[in-house]
Amino acid sequence: MSPPIHRPSSRLPDHWALAPFDLLFRNVTSSALKLPKGEYVQGGRYAVIDQGADHIGGFTNDKSLVHPGPVPSIVFGDHTRCVKFAERPFVQGADGVKVLAPSPSIDAKYAYWALKNAEIPDRGYARHFSLLRKVALPLAPTGEQHRIVEAIESYFTRLDDAVANLERVQRNLKRYRASVLKAAVEGRLVPTEAELARAEGRDYEPASVLLERILAERRRRWDEAELAKMKAKGKAPKDDKWKAKYKEPAIVDTAALGALPAGWCWASIDQILENHDKDRVPVKRADRAKRRGDYPYYGASGAIDSIDDFLFDGSYVLVGEDGANLLARSSPIAFQARGRFWVNNHAHVFQTYLGLPLEYVESFFNATDLARFVTGTAQPKLPQTAMNKIPVPIPPAAEQVRIGDEVERLLSIARDVETSVAAATRKCQRLRRSTLKWAFEGRLVGQCPEDEPATELLQHIKAEGEGAGGEPRSRRKPRRTTKGPSA
Repeated sequence: MSPPIHRPSSRLPDHWALAPFDLLFRNVTSSALKLPKGEYVQGGRYAVIDQGADHIGGFTNDKSLVHPGPVPSIVFGDHTRCVKFAERPFVQGADGVKVLAPSPSIDAKYAYWALKNAEIPDRGYARHFSLLRKVALPLAPTGEQHRIVEAIESYFTRLDDAVANLERVQRNLKRYRASVLKAAVEGRLVPTEAELARAEGRDYEPASVLLERILAERRRRWDEAELAKMKAKGKAPKDDKWKAKYKEPAIVDTAALGALPAGWCWASIDQILENHDKDRVPVKRADRAKRRGDYPYYGASGAIDSIDDFLFDGSYVLVGEDGANLLARSSPIAFQARGRFWVNNHAHVFQTYLGLPLEYVESFFNATDLARFVTGTAQPKLPQTAMNKIPVPIPPAAEQVRIGDEVERLLSIARDVETSVAAATRKCQRLRRSTLKWAFEGRLVGQCPEDEPATELLQHIKAEGEGAGGEPRSRRKPRRTTKGPSA
């Protein structure tokens, strides 16, 4: 019994026809000549075409595995629904691939684009070929098929150029952000406080004095915390010996570090940031799944969920503690968290002393190569002991504010451009879909009355199938061969 046919919802132009899938395609999938993914190589004589998103999955030099043809053929991903056009000898990927030979009576590229346009329900990773076989495809007259293919490829070439330009803009934006952040922490983004003070004939507080005040504040907070602990236990200190337990922050060796702008100084992360890692409470996945609210849940790469309760309430800088991004730096590793939020155990949690701007601290982490402080390669990690020793260039307080404001201004411009690029990219994707839809509704090119009607073409295809034995095209097994075609 033939499978039920899924027909296009729109009305076809005159002289077109609907053709069952089994009439237009022959299943020539090889059960023997296929290559497992683990045996692909990066370069070779023959392309391996599988069901992955990339047109070519890999390569091989094994001539005996070349698919027996014919070419061109169409490769369908049974699990992924990817449709690929193979116009040269190729090797079939091992799993989830169907190789289809279009009828010689139709334009092979037309058949390819028709399959690309076919609406096949998504079953996830289940198989889809049985659904594809139920599709009825719009069949245009032969001359119009050629015109449709030319029009589609002309439009798609222009869309490909547009997308390539948009991707170039995205790469330039990434470089732009990196240059802004680098200039920020090198004192080249805004006039330095020393330059302004000299021009205005006034004094200013250098960063070294600011660092002294930060260290005093650090000590004061520690003293208060220790006294609170003793008070909670009902113990009052009899003398100042308890103060000897205070651990001085790590300091940096400035001998190997470069010169800084006037008024700046070097400090360690341990000196300028208060670590709150011990205060974070990871949220179980099950608890996250059943609770939703207004407060974000943070991980190493930013906000990843929202739940009802909160762990922190205030202004913090979070720094990714592990993950490949620590080395690849494909996205920021530091970000600000303000208000109420949870954080898991994949991000360091810091507060600044004396209201140091979060923007400057965030800029520093995202501008600096921290590879020498990262341990591990398979699972890179930025441990707290290494974090403490990271040297940070500190500008005067007023300059930090100006740097933070300018970074935000410049990066907001980049975000606006990025939003426009994303919108344009989505528009290109919609235009691709619309172009295919119009093509197979007969609205992309004009009809020619002199073209042979598709009903006549259908008769040729049916006769062609009957001449081959009358077996449905998609069910007919390929002729066995002992070796592939010559190169």
